[in-house]
Amino acid sequence: MKEVLEFVAQQLVDEPDEVEVEEIPGDRGVMLRLKVAPDDMGKVIGKGGRTARAIRTLMKTAAAREGLHARVDIVEE
Repeated sequence: MKEVLEFVAQQLVDEPDEVEVEEIPGDRGVMLRLKVAPDDMGKVIGKGGRTARAIRTLMKTAAAREGLHARVDIVEE
């Protein structure tokens, strides 16, 4: 899961080396915390949050295929 989110985020940003994904296991599934460079936040969130929504949908689908529940939080450094 972590690798998928990392790959997707790296393809969207100008500074792929700054992409960090932290995977936090929980009772109901896994939480993924995505950190990118401050200048790349807009690219990851997208106009009206569309890109962020698409990333979350993609990760929920990937998690469901593994029988898990996933939540993606996009955080600033």
